Amino acid sequence: MMDSIDVVVPDVSYDDDPVTAWACDVVRGDVVAGPHIRNACRRHLLDLRDGPARGLLWDLEIANKRIKWFGDKLRLNGGQFEGRRFTLHPSQAFRVGSLFGWKWAETGLRRFRRFYDEEGKGNGKSPLLAGIGICMMVADGEPRAEIYAAAAKKDQAQVLFRDAVAMRDQSPELTRRIIPSGVNPVWQLTYISKGGDKRFFKPISADKAQSGPRPSCALCDEVHEHPNRDVIEMLERGFKFRKQPLLVMATNSGSDRKSICWEEHQHAVEVAAGIKQDDTTFAFVCSLDEGDDWENDPSCWVKANPLLDVTVTSEYLQGVVDQARLMPGKRNSIARLHFCEWTQSVNAAIKREAWMACQAPVDLEELVDKGYPCFGGLDLSKTRDFTALTLTWLVDATKDSERLVSKTWFWSPADTLRDRASTDQAPYELWRDQGFIEAVPGQRLKYAWLAKALAEICARFEPSEIAADQYGLEQLSEHLGDDGVSLPLTIHPQGFQKRVLERDKHAADGEQEIYLWMPDSINKLENAIYEQRLQIDPNPMLDLCAASVVYAENRTGQRMFDKEHAFGRIDGMVSLAMSMGMTLCKERATGPDLGSYLQDMAGRL
Repeated sequence: MMDSIDVVVPDVSYDDDPVTAWACDVVRGDVVAGPHIRNACRRHLLDLRDGPARGLLWDLEIANKRIKWFGDKLRLNGGQFEGRRFTLHPSQAFRVGSLFGWKWAETGLRRFRRFYDEEGKGNGKSPLLAGIGICMMVADGEPRAEIYAAAAKKDQAQVLFRDAVAMRDQSPELTRRIIPSGVNPVWQLTYISKGGDKRFFKPISADKAQSGPRPSCALCDEVHEHPNRDVIEMLERGFKFRKQPLLVMATNSGSDRKSICWEEHQHAVEVAAGIKQDDTTFAFVCSLDEGDDWENDPSCWVKANPLLDVTVTSEYLQGVVDQARLMPGKRNSIARLHFCEWTQSVNAAIKREAWMACQAPVDLEELVDKGYPCFGGLDLSKTRDFTALTLTWLVDATKDSERLVSKTWFWSPADTLRDRASTDQAPYELWRDQGFIEAVPGQRLKYAWLAKALAEICARFEPSEIAADQYGLEQLSEHLGDDGVSLPLTIHPQGFQKRVLERDKHAADGEQEIYLWMPDSINKLENAIYEQRLQIDPNPMLDLCAASVVYAENRTGQRMFDKEHAFGRIDGMVSLAMSMGMTLCKERATGPDLGSYLQDMAGRL
């Protein structure tokens, strides 16, 4: 998981190390970039610091060599770019240098096998992919290299391949060394190495790939148009014959959250942010920040368009923005194609920067010794899912500025953990080994076992009350009773309905109801996070839950967790919100008798 602390930004020149220099400028804010690009740059700097311990090597010489190769060997085509040297833009140099410069120290092989690139239309994705393909054919040294421009349909595959053909035609050196097959259209480019082996570059589509390719490099453009994973899986199956294959996926943003593109987008975002550790995936995902207004603020355009005023002009983008205003029917496609907005989808609800700012190890013994009031939230799972318990301590009860500390425990059936790790694309087994998840023997999470685990935790920390969903509560209570254990469980509704606990007779404006309901608990949790009044014990499983949260709203704007449309598991956030709602019920945090209440609680603890 990526550190939540700021990274040290070294003083590096573009002449010496253009990859690290650009990453430093982005992290410092000297280059304007969106949140996922900032994460990608921070990841590079962290890997320079921590990567050697994981067996990673930054080969600056080869990174610079490949960046220089583009300018020396390749020519662009079309319009004003016809015949111009392909001198990489700093953001492109960051990508190319990262792909070829990061290696495994033990073998010297390339680290990255997958590259996901999402950016606005007109920022040179296709020429970059074509250049990578030609480089992999001519300069990578892979015997009998097979390079494919891939798509779901043959016509789509030809689009990217035509860029490679035109790039070859514009380069005097490549024209001499690369032989085209076919005329209008060319259907294959062939290069004969000095050793005599033939290497080729050709288009391929799912409906024409019966023989099974053995790619050393696969280039998939416009992934948002792929109807399924067939093309990518076909190509990746052939990677087993190669020591250091490379899959490159480039796309505009899409609209379908059930698509292969959305799945790859989410994985790339989480890898860049450090939510998932995948040392084989390189992510370059352009997007705006929350609150950016592309319709009225041109200063944010560069976040989605890293080659702004190089390949796509501000004047052109202003024209499409004007179209969006004049023709509302065009707005969604313009937002998606030019400003990296996933239309017909929702954003993760919890802003990651605020979430990570709350992370700090919790001293449980100190909390017990000082007798702080403790309350809980319990999200009981179905048989194969995760159960989460969060305990929250009120360590400072100052009115309107409470300070809180929380820790979350996770349980899940051991026998199905690997399958769910594969389905969810999350390292659950690693997190189990690191102690962040407890795997319970069997294929089901048995309530008899869970009752004993909860009893042990509650005996140690003595929570005053634990908010819980009514689902499974009766069955759990039966097992607790069999063990002679009584826990202070209180039903916390999961939807929009309220549960009245009691009436506050001390309220200044007369008697008021004190209740639990999810919209209020979510509001309390968000306020504590964004005001940094909550200290959260670090747990990557909880980070995954936080990154997966999506809300549903009713007609009055009240929110609840939307499990159906969530990006992943959210069990830990449900338990955290319930514990927060229970901790900050009106009489616990704002009533006039708070002092005597806390004194009484401390005495009982």
